Order: sequence, then structure tokens, then C-alpha cells
Amino acid sequence: MDKFKIFNAEVITPFETIHNGTVLIDNGKIVCVTPEALNTEDYLKIDACGNYVSPGFIDIHTHGGGGFDFMDGTAEAFLGAAEAHARHGTTSFVPTTLTSTNEELKKSFEVFKTAKALNGRGAKFLGIHLEGPYFALSQKGAQDPRYIRNPKPQEYMEILQWSDDIIRWSAAPELEGALEFGRFLNGRGILPSIAHSDAIDEEVFKAFESGFTHVTHLYSGMSGVRRINAYRFAGVIESALLMDEMTVEIIADGVHLPATLLKLIYKVKGADRIALVTDSMRAAGMPEGESIIGSLKDGQKVIVEDGVAKLSDRSAFAGSVATADRLVRTMTKCADVPLILAVKMMTMTPASIIGVSGRKGSLTPGKDADLVIFDENIGIKMSMIQGKIVYKE
Repeated sequence: MDKFKIFNAEVITPFETIHNGTVLIDNGKIVCVTPEALNTEDYLKIDACGNYVSPGFIDIHTHGGGGFDFMDGTAEAFLGAAEAHARHGTTSFVPTTLTSTNEELKKSFEVFKTAKALNGRGAKFLGIHLEGPYFALSQKGAQDPRYIRNPKPQEYMEILQWSDDIIRWSAAPELEGALEFGRFLNGRGILPSIAHSDAIDEEVFKAFESGFTHVTHLYSGMSGVRRINAYRFAGVIESALLMDEMTVEIIADGVHLPATLLKLIYKVKGADRIALVTDSMRAAGMPEGESIIGSLKDGQKVIVEDGVAKLSDRSAFAGSVATADRLVRTMTKCADVPLILAVKMMTMTPASIIGVSGRKGSLTPGKDADLVIFDENIGIKMSMIQGKIVYKE
């Protein structure tokens, strides 16, 4: 059946939680959200058992999960990660690449197209996010330094000819040619995002004017306040917090950012300017131990412990192993954010940032029937994508 009636639910809308609410779905779309007990004989009934029903989670920055990485160069990797994240409430996401050879990058574009056509049981692909290679070496984090360089028009124009699925590109705006790069992306409808950057405030302000309106994983791989020739300069972190119009994303796993910083960011930016992201690697949803960030062929070995991935020498974090349900749980339990607003940062806000809020991100009639049912501990009971149940506990 393509008609569903979800009832006996705590329904989370953009503005309120409807007690004992009902959601009607027809042909993959939401048709009604109401507190009324509707008499609908021709709908398949799903009893939410008093649990929460919210929009499906939207992750705009993930590198993989369930033992798969998008740099593996196979459709199986894309599809496997999509199914793994759907089990944790993610109904749509933006697969993210790592700094690599252009040959690897081009292959990932090709297999993405194949996977997109085959995806029937996992989170839906919204487009591709390129993370790198235009970064500051001083803020490389787990990005491979062999391939980090400045943006050159001839190169990035060629890369963009390889795929029409690219919807965002993260780069350091202080690099030579980066502002021109940002303006070019903006003109193509692609979101330029500040990442792995040592920029000072003036450079960030100029970057914003050139289209860099978003900041990738705030606090991770970026400059803070520092002295230059005895004078203090604000960095990317302070600039992002200062600029009301700038949106940010945070890895809210409770490890990359402790509760104090999560509370600070939320207090300053608010739910309308914060997207929760996993930035997850292949080890997301897998047991702790040794793993690889990046492709199996050319990736870096990491160790997963204490709920996070670390470089082998434990000198830095190397990507997260979080899933979307963990992010919402952390914001509510550790950062004291009301559930309705934590959900907004995992749904409506990321949808707005990447331009899909017209069809996803809220339980609104006419939008895609992407939703999740979860308990008070954000334990996922069911995931539905475009009116199809893809996971049920």
C-alpha cells in the first residue's frame, strides 16, 4: 500500500509537538498532520505507541558508515552506507569526498551516479560535497597532505565538468584564488563552505561576500583568536559566531565538541543557523577498533576508541563515528536543547542550507514523506523514505 496513517504519536512540527497526533501519507507525500482522530479505512495503520514522529534526519556531511566509505570507488559502498545510516534515522544525506587524486575523485562521481539509480533501501542522495583539496596545510587535520593545494580555475572548472551532482564544496578562503573560486561556485548554484582554514576575521568577511556563507564542522580544523606581530586577530571560529547570517555545522557527538561548546554555539547561533552533521567515516555504526579513513586502497589507518576515530598516533581526531540519532541525543541530553529545536537542527535547518526545504525537512503537507519514529532516548523505531518503510525495529 502507498497510503499510511501513523497515529498515537507525539508529532514534531516546526513549531510544536502535537500530542496524540496523526500523520497521513499518500503516494509518497505527506497529506495531513493533525491532532484529530481521523476515520480512514483505506489507509494502512501504523501505531506509533506514543513515540515521537519527526521529519527524517538530513545529514549534509558524511563520508560513510556501516563499514563503507564513499572513496572506496564502488556503488556498493554508497548503497551500504545509505542503508546503515537509514537504520539510525537518516532519510537523506550528502555523501562527502576526501582530499585525494583527481582520478579517485572522478571515479567517485561515476559510481555515485550508478548508486543513485540503484538506491531503494537506504537514505536518499541529495548531491555530492567535495571536502578539499583547497585547504591550509596548517589545518589539514586528517586530510592527506600529499594532495592539498591552492585552487586553480583550469582545474576546478574541469572537475565540475565531470559531474552535475556537486552541491557544495569546502575550501580555505584565504588561499590565493579562493575568493574567485567561491564566486564561481556561487554563480553555479553550488554552496562554498569554509573549512580547514587559517583565515583571520577580515579574510572571513571577504569570503562571506564572495559566497562562503557556511562553515564546515565549526571548531574542527580552523583558526581561533591568535597573535600576529603582538596584535590579536579573530579567526574563523570567532568570525562565524559573530556573523548572524553565517550558518554553521557542528559534529555534535559529545567528543569533537564538549557540552560547554555545544551550549555556546547554540546560545549564539540558534537552531535556525546550526546544522548537526555526523562527518562520519566508515566505522560509524560499527564496533570499535582499527579502521581506515578514506579509500581502502589509499586511505589512512585510524583507531576507533572512546566513541571517536583518532589518528594512529592519537595526536588528533580523524573523523567521527556518529550517527544522526546520536547527534540529536547529545544536543538534548548534554547541551540541554529542547527536543523540537534539536530535531530542527537535524532536519529543517540543513534542508534550508542546501536548498531542499521546499520538499524536505518538515512534516508539512505536500512534502516528501520522509520521517522517523523514535523513543524518548532517540532510539529509532522506524524510518520511512518517500512513503516507503526502509527500516523497522
